[in-house]
Amino acid sequence: MSTLEKLDHVSEESICRLVDAFYAKIRIDPELGPIFARAIPGDWQPHLTKMYAFWSSVMLTSGRYKGNPVAKHLEVEGIRLELFQRWLALFDETCGELFDDRLRGEFGRKAARIAESLKLALFYRPDRPWPPAQPA
Repeated sequence: MSTLEKLDHVSEESICRLVDAFYAKIRIDPELGPIFARAIPGDWQPHLTKMYAFWSSVMLTSGRYKGNPVAKHLEVEGIRLELFQRWLALFDETCGELFDDRLRGEFGRKAARIAESLKLALFYRPDRPWPPAQPA
């Protein structure tokens, strides 16, 4: 998709394109792929459908998403704090391929807030400094 063809509005269709392209990258990513493969060992379509509804709720305030992301992520084996940066980088890259700069920024800001909320829910402990020191 060239710069001229980049999308300048959010729709259910553009969200589906984003989710499909993003998770195609996730599946082959050397860091994130194995974690997602363990969490979603079979048919990916139910997860993709849930993500369509999630991003529709986030970006279009559709209210379609019904779920508990924190509870789901607590079940994920191998999730580590530093992987959120990789997730955000792939998400931003995918948004940049599909959307104009304004929409890329809107998606990016929402994704960063979501990632921070999940990181806090999964890793924050009141007896430890936040954010924790990153491994060297």
